[in-house]
Amino acid sequence: MRILGLIKAGRESRHLLTAGTNRALTGSARCISNLKGKVIAIRREDQSVWERRAPLAPANVRRLVRSGVKVIVQPSNRRAYPVQAYQAAGALPQEDISSATVIFGVKQVPIDQLIPNKTYCFFSHTIKAQESNMSLLDAILEKNIRLLDYEKLTDANGQRVVAFGMYAGVAGMVNILHGLGLRLLALGHHTPFMHIGPAHNYRDSAMARQAIRGAGYEIALGAMPKSIGPLIFVFTGSGNVSQGGQEVFQELPHEYVPPEMLRKVAEHGDTTKIYGCEVRRRHHLERKDGGGYDHEEYDQHPERYISTFSNNIAPYASVIINGIYWAVDSPKLLTIPDAKYLLRPAYTPWLPRSVGAPALPHRMLAICDISADPGGSIEFMNECTTIDTPFCLYDADRNKDTKSFKGPGVLVCSIDNMPTQLPKEATDFFGNLLYPYALDIISQSDAKKPLEEHNFNPAVHGAIIASNGKLTSNFEYIHELRQLNQRSKHKADNREMQSKTVVVLGAGYVSAPLVEYLHRDQNIRIVVASQLKEEADALANRFPGVEPVFLNVLERPDTLHDVVKSANVVVSLLPYSLHHVVAKACIETKTHVVTASYMNDDVKTLHEEAEAAGVTVLNEVGLDPGIDHLLALDCFDDVRHGGGKIESFISWCGGLPAPECSNNPLRYKFSWSPRGALLNTLSSAKYLHKGQEVTIMGGGDLMSNVQDLDFLPGFALEGFPNRDSTVYRDCYGLHNASTVLRGTLRFKGFSDTILGLQLLGLIDPFPQPILHPNGPDITWRMLVCNLLGLANDNIFYENLKQKLAERVNSWERVNAIEELGLLQEDMVLKLNTPLDTLTHYLSKKLYYEENERDLVILRHDVDILWPDNKRECRGINLVLYGDTAGHSAMARTVGYPAAIAVKMILDGEIQQRGMVLPFTPDIYRPILNRLKAEGVESFETSKWL
Repeated sequence: MRILGLIKAGRESRHLLTAGTNRALTGSARCISNLKGKVIAIRREDQSVWERRAPLAPANVRRLVRSGVKVIVQPSNRRAYPVQAYQAAGALPQEDISSATVIFGVKQVPIDQLIPNKTYCFFSHTIKAQESNMSLLDAILEKNIRLLDYEKLTDANGQRVVAFGMYAGVAGMVNILHGLGLRLLALGHHTPFMHIGPAHNYRDSAMARQAIRGAGYEIALGAMPKSIGPLIFVFTGSGNVSQGGQEVFQELPHEYVPPEMLRKVAEHGDTTKIYGCEVRRRHHLERKDGGGYDHEEYDQHPERYISTFSNNIAPYASVIINGIYWAVDSPKLLTIPDAKYLLRPAYTPWLPRSVGAPALPHRMLAICDISADPGGSIEFMNECTTIDTPFCLYDADRNKDTKSFKGPGVLVCSIDNMPTQLPKEATDFFGNLLYPYALDIISQSDAKKPLEEHNFNPAVHGAIIASNGKLTSNFEYIHELRQLNQRSKHKADNREMQSKTVVVLGAGYVSAPLVEYLHRDQNIRIVVASQLKEEADALANRFPGVEPVFLNVLERPDTLHDVVKSANVVVSLLPYSLHHVVAKACIETKTHVVTASYMNDDVKTLHEEAEAAGVTVLNEVGLDPGIDHLLALDCFDDVRHGGGKIESFISWCGGLPAPECSNNPLRYKFSWSPRGALLNTLSSAKYLHKGQEVTIMGGGDLMSNVQDLDFLPGFALEGFPNRDSTVYRDCYGLHNASTVLRGTLRFKGFSDTILGLQLLGLIDPFPQPILHPNGPDITWRMLVCNLLGLANDNIFYENLKQKLAERVNSWERVNAIEELGLLQEDMVLKLNTPLDTLTHYLSKKLYYEENERDLVILRHDVDILWPDNKRECRGINLVLYGDTAGHSAMARTVGYPAAIAVKMILDGEIQQRGMVLPFTPDIYRPILNRLKAEGVESFETSKWL
């Protein structure tokens, strides 16, 4: 805001322009009378090998020479107009230009070539205190040079009066038509655009227009493949850049449509013509509060507005020609998340399909960013392309490819010196605009004299940045802006030195792959906080640079606050019951949060606070919940784009021991505390089955509602419903589905053994007097006898088993309890409740030994009705084994997606605020793609009915 205010102050200080542009030219006669004997120079351009423009054309020089001006032209074999043309106009070809009082150029002048006490006119790129050109400005001040910047030659309304914008638009349009032909060819479509070359291949724009007219003739005759559908070109802005592009566009058979008709045209348009739409501010800008648009308010307070371009216009655009100026605090046309949404695979039912006609990956094919403002109105374009390498493919995963036209993404052309591709016409155009102002400059300017002794017209006076060794009053703000930039850079450098900070709360089993993934980026500082200091220390020893911190969240909330306030993102791997405590602290410190757990009600209540604080709290990015969401939503999106309907969705997920490691009565092992897994067997559940809600009461009924599963015949699997599945009908948008079920996977035998433990009373979460920590010591056999109601454990072993069989109704269950060692004389570590006591015992009994591995299985069964009334049963499968020398499967499938989400927040790919779930394509698609690189990849099966 401060920087924007300084620039605005500079604009408003141009009080001399209030007389209007008429005064800019009224002194022409007086200027001409004072030209005789003046000496000027046109310098050689040397900033770029492609720079072939000049500030004045031979025709302009001829007029100056006839008025008595001596014009020196530095020789250049690169300049589009050869030196002979200037010589024929009366100019003097000469290397030495030191005799000139005014020196004209186009781009910046090398510092060592600046001549003291001269007036220089060129694009200096210093008005925003651009760091790269501050040394140039310092040299200009030191050498007492009067600097006039073309960019600041403006009329009373602040509109530029001398610019190359028109030919930037012309060249940009020619370039993108050329690139569009190559892109469509790479996608399998030959089009008339293939006959259009890059702008610099033509002698002038007339030749380019002729080629474009030829392509237009073919289009009008129906040469565009029907499979491409109607092409829509969207032009942003209405200034010179946009008008230049539209002039070229109009050589094609075309029809202009208003923004509100774009969807209709996209669906029903004609392929024998091209559609155009000019989008102005009022079409896509509206107040954040209350809507509406007021141009005066927007000019003063752009931060009050948002852009609807990405929602209402961009989805229907085939090509975007961006020619708007973007200023600090102005809304962006397209953000990084917008790009992910717009570049998703798209189904376009209005496009006919024929044999050999491949579908387009998405509607948006190309962007010509003529404004070439990195990170500006098009956020994801953070660097310009070049004339040497004019195009890149930008995909939804933020990859850029400059070597191919075939890959995924949108074709982008963002050359920052496009007018030089049509150098002669650009020079003519610019020179004619500059000429009347040049008369005033040449006739008066003497850099050795004080500026006050001159009587420049307002436009010229307002464009003088430096004179007599100091900045002029209009541009004194550059000093302060420069200091601000330096301070900002210093802070940025410090931040870069300190790196972005991620605090990981919890150092348990799943934290290692998360830390490992983030540790690959040397610019991320990682702090691991745990109440078990040895766990945090182990991670720090494993990954150099990781900082361990002792932290008990419940006992030391003040320490929690201090730890998270230093972070950019906090990852909570703590029990889900603590997430609201973490989220609250992070909202207070304006720190983003990522969790791999369900978003519980306590966390949900913090949504508005987080949103107001600008904080993202991203939940459910682990395995289940997490990857199960991502795979399901990716499938649903594909089906909907294909016109299908989801009739049934059944999902199973479980973390298991590998089959060779499952030789115990539970067929299960624990890589974390078993309490949650055991307690979950007592939970209630609800699901939808063939249109009817089915409710399973808590307390143990769940283990009586187990299904045998054979979707992977090589595994002996069973499953039972998990929590309330009916909520996902709305969450997933499954309004046509008559069956919705999410369940937990286990190996066969798990549920029967659990049922035996439940019937015995060992999964009771309520305190038992016999298990009071201060009571007398007991053995497991004594505890079982107590639970069976026996007076003591003085009973024959076989009789005890008989009593147990009567309680649990199965000798198989008795054998399982016996095999678990629960009838032995081993001492019990009493923890008040049977559940907690058994949890501790099983954590020591059923753990993964050094050379054992785990297994994750996830399965979605999706029944789909397609538009042709065919039915598909699609199976989505994820089968992942742990690595005995690396990370477990469970750790990878929880840690990696959480780590990827952290990186996406740090990189600006996730910009939603408040409580967020990974239910949108801009979140779940990149995570799925990046999980593939980590070896976490699903496969599909399909049956047709």
